[in-house]
This record gives sequence, C-alpha cells and structure tokens, in this order.
Amino acid sequence: MKNKYYWVSSIIGLVLILDQATKYLVEKHIRLYEVITVVPGFFNLTHVRNRGAAFGILADVPGIWRSLFFISVTVIAVAVIGYLIRTAKERLHIIAFSLIAGGAVGNLVDRVRYSEVVDFIQWYVKNFYWPSFNIADSAISIGVVLLFIDMLFTKKQEENSNAKPGQA
Repeated sequence: MKNKYYWVSSIIGLVLILDQATKYLVEKHIRLYEVITVVPGFFNLTHVRNRGAAFGILADVPGIWRSLFFISVTVIAVAVIGYLIRTAKERLHIIAFSLIAGGAVGNLVDRVRYSEVVDFIQWYVKNFYWPSFNIADSAISIGVVLLFIDMLFTKKQEENSNAKPGQA
C-alpha cells in the first residue's frame, strides 16, 4: 500500500470526525433518553450515556477508577494497534487496524470529556433491543469483522495450498 501512513491517518481522522460530529449533533438536538423512531419496529435514534464498556460492562465501578481503567486500557490498546499497523503489510489489515484505532480514540475522547460514552444508534426487532452504540463502536466492529474474514480466507487458502492434487 503506497503511503501507508497517509491512509492510516485518513481513516483514523475520518472515523474520529464522523464519530465526534454525530455525537455533537445528538447532544445538541436529542434530549437525554429521548427516542426518535427512524424505521418503526427496527431503528431508532436515541441519546444515552454508557459509563461502562460494551453492553454496559463495569458501569457500576466507582467513577475515577472506571475512568482510569478505561483510559489506561484504551491507551495500551492504541499503542498495540499502532505497532500492528507499523508491521502490517496487507492492505486489509491496515484498514482494519485503522478502523479499530479510530473507534478506540473516538470513545476515548468521550471518556476523557465526560467519563462516559455517548451512544445513539438503536436497532431492535419487536421487543429485542440491541444495546445502543455509536460510530466509533461501528468502526471497531467493522475492523474486527474485516480481520475475521481475512483470517477465514487465509486459512482456507492455506488449506487449499497444502492439499494434495485432486483433494482441494
């Protein structure tokens, strides 16, 4: 990938800008806990705050300890992802790691500013509601899915290249 760091910084920057801009709009135009139906029976916009990790994990830990924990974990994770980006050769890996880093930084900004994360995307079917999330969470999820897909295809290619003729 030509000019790897241009693409890395562009992806991280785009995720960060989209994440923070959408959170700003939600904070400005949607009251806390207000729900706006976008697609009835399927998709809402809402304004909620998540003090914990994914699905509200660790939300009940006292504030300062929770903030220190999440900020420390995020800084370490971003450092590890930075190393993985630096050593990555495959375009898909670089894109995936950049999406994950951008999402991590987006949520880190919220944790530093508010000690919690602004979430606003709510998918549901009938009475089953997926926990609310945001653009940063989406970028992290897309990055992880890209790595998983790459892992599946790489394993399949290795199996095919190791197979005896006529066995593939």
